[in-house]
Amino acid sequence: MDNLPFNTAGLCAEDINRFHDTYKSLKEKLGIQFTGNIEFYLSNFELFKSYIDISLRNSYVIKQDNDNDCYILFVSAHSKHVDHKGTISDSYDCQTWALAYLKHDFGRVLIRRETLADKIKELIHPVELDFAEDKAFSDTFYVLINDHQKAVAGMDRNFRNAVMDIRDDDFVIEIIEHTLIIGNKKPISAERAVHLAEFVARLSSMC
Repeated sequence: MDNLPFNTAGLCAEDINRFHDTYKSLKEKLGIQFTGNIEFYLSNFELFKSYIDISLRNSYVIKQDNDNDCYILFVSAHSKHVDHKGTISDSYDCQTWALAYLKHDFGRVLIRRETLADKIKELIHPVELDFAEDKAFSDTFYVLINDHQKAVAGMDRNFRNAVMDIRDDDFVIEIIEHTLIIGNKKPISAERAVHLAEFVARLSSMC
């Protein structure tokens, strides 16, 4: 497989195949195009703070009629782990993330599926943003914010409906002001990548 549409240096055959399958699915269903050199400042996101290094294998744009384009990112993440014997090992994970630029300034926001532990913690230390008028959303997602006014203004009914409609159960969203990124740290999946790409395309079309 020569001339693949992403950087393959250091990748094993399995990761190359997964990235390639994901690229082909995204190309077929959303018509992704190459972006050229764009700096997405991934190191600014808390989601990637635990990694020693996060490198972009390639990025692709999903063009929008309103010119508010959104993006798919192929990344590899380098981390170190210490086992019970104190042995240090390196790990390199290949992941797919989707990114959109939002009209509203959300401040800092983290959204993920709510767990039982979250519900218990919320009873003791109420730090989560809930929407009284949208119990279904608040019961489903754990939302952490740093600016209540900005978050409430940005997370309107259309935004919440788009999040509720994501056809994947295991994802996390982080927003820094106008920039949203969504994905997870699991191995690459073409089906999951398409779902996340459809979500950012929907958000971008609303702005």
